Amino acid sequence: MVANVAQIADHSPEIKDLKRIFEAQQKAFRANPMPTAEERIDNINRLKPALIKYADAIIESVNDDFTNRAKSETKIAEIMSSLEEIKYCAKNVRKWMKEEKRHVPISVRPAKAKVVYQPLGVVGIIVPWNYPVFLAISPLLPALAAGNRVMIKMSEYTPKTAETFKKLIGEVYSEDHVSVITGEADVGIAFSKLPFDHLLFTGSTSVGRHVMRAASENLTPVTLELGGKSPVIIHESFDMDEAAERISFGKCMNAGQTCVSPDYILAPSHQIEDFIESFTKVVSRWYPSKKNNQDFTAVVNQRQHQRLQGYLKDAEEKGARIVQINPANEDFADSQKIPITMVLDTTDDMLIEQDEIFGPLLIVKPYTSLDNAINYVNDRPRPLALYYFDMDVNRQDYVMNHTHAGGGCINDTLTHVATADIPFGGVGPSGMGHYHGKEGFLTFSKAKGIVAKGKVNGAKMIYPPWDRPIHKIIFKALLK
Repeated sequence: MVANVAQIADHSPEIKDLKRIFEAQQKAFRANPMPTAEERIDNINRLKPALIKYADAIIESVNDDFTNRAKSETKIAEIMSSLEEIKYCAKNVRKWMKEEKRHVPISVRPAKAKVVYQPLGVVGIIVPWNYPVFLAISPLLPALAAGNRVMIKMSEYTPKTAETFKKLIGEVYSEDHVSVITGEADVGIAFSKLPFDHLLFTGSTSVGRHVMRAASENLTPVTLELGGKSPVIIHESFDMDEAAERISFGKCMNAGQTCVSPDYILAPSHQIEDFIESFTKVVSRWYPSKKNNQDFTAVVNQRQHQRLQGYLKDAEEKGARIVQINPANEDFADSQKIPITMVLDTTDDMLIEQDEIFGPLLIVKPYTSLDNAINYVNDRPRPLALYYFDMDVNRQDYVMNHTHAGGGCINDTLTHVATADIPFGGVGPSGMGHYHGKEGFLTFSKAKGIVAKGKVNGAKMIYPPWDRPIHKIIFKALLK
């Protein structure tokens, strides 16, 4: 591994430092390759007081990076969610790391078989800009629960948050245990080339391909959390005002800059206008004004803002109907904010249909039957999340069993991500692998199977020469 590290060119002091920290973590792991449950619980719990101490600084840093991020959104999505996962992991790690007894075949007896969950070593985590604290801590916790050392590369698009989080982590852990890496894209590229024992990336599908390609050079296993176009299907029997309110929360949170944010709505064709009316009413009530409203989050930077405006312009030029929710009739020409906007009558050649929206735009499409809606979803790349609104349990099961997505909710949006005891991850184009809960512990562990024998060696019965009568007896018994 050290030889592979040496092959990464020393373009800058930051990259030299990156390699130094990686080698220090490798060395520290070899000195303590199987931390006790008490050590792991302590490593997890130490994060809580620091997170509480730095809560206000995190809120301000994220707000500055976005030019405006609703403080309550940061409290809920970054701080509270992280504190919940700290509590959950600390409570369960002892149970997760217990050895498991397994069945021993007759040809191996007398013996004992067990599975030992062993730490992998040094884990790399690449964090996106949209939830820069939660998406650092959420994979960090199961990695620590599994007994690993961890390096975290923060996004260059949220530099103030990255520096705040680096300071926080530096007060809690030694550099050879958990380290936060900042820097521009060149540092990120070098980071992905390190021979980690596991690499987790959260971000876009296009960058995910590059990360996976770099990891493949070292045969580093990867977990990719990508995204995609997450659909919402509303059954005609579901109250439209209620559906609109629950969907509004999922779409308005972080101004739609969430990997599991609703990307498009599939509503019965005769209820499309009802949805537009209900959705507009809810969003207008929550955000009667937006431009100077501190509760309405801005688009993170000009690059993302231009991308989203490009989607709207392209869609409108190609015949789409644009419904902007702007009750105060504000002018957003000089703002980094974009009002929540519905886009209807879209076609496949529009840019908004081809890429994940990742912003405050929402496609609304009609369907003629439930199977029609399911087929529409299944004809497209598998999304990270799927949401279905219907009180009928049989139809709920039917939709979930006949579609594929990384996860999702019934009669809600987003909240499956905040449920620590279920796995989170994509499928196909929306990602691979998962974490959160026990599945996160397993992702960052090696399940090592071990067979242990004592003085008696029953396997002698099947040793050569191969023409002994005992072989015929054993084979006959096994074939029954």
